[in-house]
Amino acid sequence: MEEINMDFIEEIKNRARRDIKTIVLPETEDIRILQAADKICKEGFAKIVLIGNEEEIKKSAEENNLDVSKAIIVNPETSDKCTDYANTLYELRKDKGMTEEEAKNLIKNPVYFGLMMLKEGDADGLISGAAHTTADTLRPALQIIRTAPNTKIVSTFSIMVVPDCEYGADGVFIFSDCGLNENPDSEQLAEIAASSARSTKNLLDINPYVAMLSYSTYGSAESEMVNKVAEAAELAKQMMPEGSFVDGPLQVDSAIVASIGASKAPGSTVAGKANVFVFPDLNSANIGYKLVERLAKAKAYGPMCQGIAKPVNDLSRGCSSDDIVGVVALTALQAQENE
Repeated sequence: MEEINMDFIEEIKNRARRDIKTIVLPETEDIRILQAADKICKEGFAKIVLIGNEEEIKKSAEENNLDVSKAIIVNPETSDKCTDYANTLYELRKDKGMTEEEAKNLIKNPVYFGLMMLKEGDADGLISGAAHTTADTLRPALQIIRTAPNTKIVSTFSIMVVPDCEYGADGVFIFSDCGLNENPDSEQLAEIAASSARSTKNLLDINPYVAMLSYSTYGSAESEMVNKVAEAAELAKQMMPEGSFVDGPLQVDSAIVASIGASKAPGSTVAGKANVFVFPDLNSANIGYKLVERLAKAKAYGPMCQGIAKPVNDLSRGCSSDDIVGVVALTALQAQENE
């Protein structure tokens, strides 16, 4: 199995530096965003756009001994793009009942303004969620940016980097879907698996081994929940990108421990070497990633979004400034791949 540099996020930053992208951070009232912008500008792996009042942003940065002088600061209230963006937003949403006046008001919202920058090619990615709900970030993203071609479902994944771990890809895993789809059916689960495999290949540059997780391995128990995962695994096999493998239903120990995988799922292409976990529902996914993050002292990056036409990612409201730095680097890679 391929290995990933244990200093995971540094390698991601180095890859981001090969083709610098412009990432929008609209939540400038949150000091964590300015702390992250300070670090990113110093490290030089992305260009940063801060949305808000320039005087207030600079004052807050100065009071907290932060340097955001290399960031681009854009105020929706005074920007010369405001009218054009509002007109475009109106054209996009008028069939859904939006009026020109509503568009003019909405475009002053930093998230909407940032998404219009992305829509119009004035930026390459956007990250929000430190001070907003997932819905506040993803609803306007789907209204403005919309889904990628041939995408049936937008989903999220978290990249988990587990220290001193012999499993996965040198301790690195992708967990899906930890933030969006509450109870996906078998077809939706299969789509999430295929999207997660593509994300793994593009972002981590490794071959995905995708485990469709359940409390049962290979039908050792019969239930509607297990059958859903089994059906999803069969559907996913037809959707996987080249160089990817998927199997299920698998219990977590069967998925990552070679000896248990060989015993419970002999002949499996995934058992004992999974680096991508697709959970059967949002309950198990969210619980699972937070348990690993806290008990195994893992670093969690995400939730990252997949299936949107351009890179838009949703931060956890409990994120640190370093978490934001990591997600910016990953978003920059998504932008590179998006081209």
